[in-house]
Amino acid sequence: MDRFDLRGKTAVVIGGSSTLGGAMAEALAEHGARVALTGRKAENAEPVRARIESAGGEARCFAVEATSKADLERLLEEVLQWSGDAGGVDILLNCPGVNSATPFFDITEEEWDRIMSVNAKSVMLACQIFGRHMVDRGQGGSIIHLSSASSAPPLSKVFAYSASKAAVNNMTQFLAREFAPARVRVNAIVPGFFPAEQNRAILSEERVAAIMGHTPMGRFGDPKELQGAAVFLASDKASGFVTGTLLRVDGGFGAMTI
Repeated sequence: MDRFDLRGKTAVVIGGSSTLGGAMAEALAEHGARVALTGRKAENAEPVRARIESAGGEARCFAVEATSKADLERLLEEVLQWSGDAGGVDILLNCPGVNSATPFFDITEEEWDRIMSVNAKSVMLACQIFGRHMVDRGQGGSIIHLSSASSAPPLSKVFAYSASKAAVNNMTQFLAREFAPARVRVNAIVPGFFPAEQNRAILSEERVAAIMGHTPMGRFGDPKELQGAAVFLASDKASGFVTGTLLRVDGGFGAMTI
C-alpha cells in the first residue's frame, strides 16, 4: 500500500504561485492530487501549472485575493465545479506571506495591518470557508499552514512578520482541537531559511552569516525539501493520527543554542 497516494484527492493551494507554495503544489500533484493553484492574478500561477501538467499531473489556476472572504467563497465554488465527480476539497495548503524589515518604532499601522492581513487573516478566512466545507462534508481532510522559523522564538528585525506567524501556530493548534471530531487534521510546516521573493530584501550578507552560524546543516534549504513534509501531512494514510503538529523543516535551526 502506497501511504503517500493522493489519487482522487483535490487540493487547494492558497499562494500556489509562490516559490515554496508552488514546490509543495507540484509534490501533491506528483502523488496524484488534482491541484487548484491561486494567485492574485491567475497567470501568476501559470508556470507552476505548466510544470505540473508537463509531469503528467492535473492543475488549474484561479485568481484570488486571499484576504477577501468573498473571493475565497467564490474559489470554493469554482473548485467544486472544476473537480466535478471528485466530490469536494480534501486538502488545503495555506501559503500566502509577506515580510518586512522595518524597525519596530517605524512600523506604521498600515504596514502592520497589511502583514497581519496577508499572513494571518487569510489563514483564518480560508479555514472558515474550506474548514467548514470539510467538516460538513463528513469525509475528513487535511489543512496545512506554512509557518516560519520566526514564529517562536521571534527573529530580530521582522517584528510584524514574527507576530503573524506566531498567530498561525496558535490557529493551527486551536483548529486541530476544534476540527478533530470531524477527522479534519490541521498542521503547520515550520520552514527554516529558504530563499524566496518575500525574504530576499532582508537577507543582507551579515544576516546570511548569522543564519548560517545558527543552522547546524550550514546551508539554506531547497524548496523541494519541503515537498516530503507536505505530502506526508496531506496523506491520511501516512499521517492520519497527526494533528496540531508544528513540523520543522529547518536544517536544525530550531535546535541550535550555543
